Amino acid sequence: MPTGVALRDARRQLFDAAERLLLRAGPHALTSRAVTTEAGCAKGVLHRHFADFDAFLAALVQERAAAPAEAAATALRARAGTDTVAGNVTDALTGFFTPVTVALVALITFRDDLRARLRATTPAGIPVLTEATAALAAYLADERDRGRLPADAAVDVLAPTLTGTAHLLHADRTTPPPTREELRRTVATLLP
Repeated sequence: MPTGVALRDARRQLFDAAERLLLRAGPHALTSRAVTTEAGCAKGVLHRHFADFDAFLAALVQERAAAPAEAAATALRARAGTDTVAGNVTDALTGFFTPVTVALVALITFRDDLRARLRATTPAGIPVLTEATAALAAYLADERDRGRLPADAAVDVLAPTLTGTAHLLHADRTTPPPTREELRRTVATLLP
């Protein structure tokens, strides 16, 4: 690799390279050497910006999954009382389960050291899925409080059920994700 070449935004370049590799070849393809080769930089660049490869991967998860999930959760809560509950949940699940976030969930479950590092911010469950579940639970509780779901709706059961079902529908890397209508029909079936 060439040395002495200035990189405009090394972190972004490395994250973009890791995302491309993850989408193209899956979590087993992510190594520090593969990422830096894909980014077109020396391996030392990664270690100049991150303590180790798991620190890089944790930052990747934060930037590419956690921050967008937080934005989607905020948008979902703002939609309480509008449109249909099934439509709002469908839109939120579509936002949570992008190809990148689905691939990141696979990466998190694939790498024990990464999962252990992420426990600092997500002490239980699998990061990304846990945040999606929490957002859905808060939204469903809002809708229940507004009377748009039955008063006895068990949002603590519904939220992980919806998250897990949506993840299963999106997790297969060999087939296209479900259409919005397929996902909406599933959501409508699960909601009381």
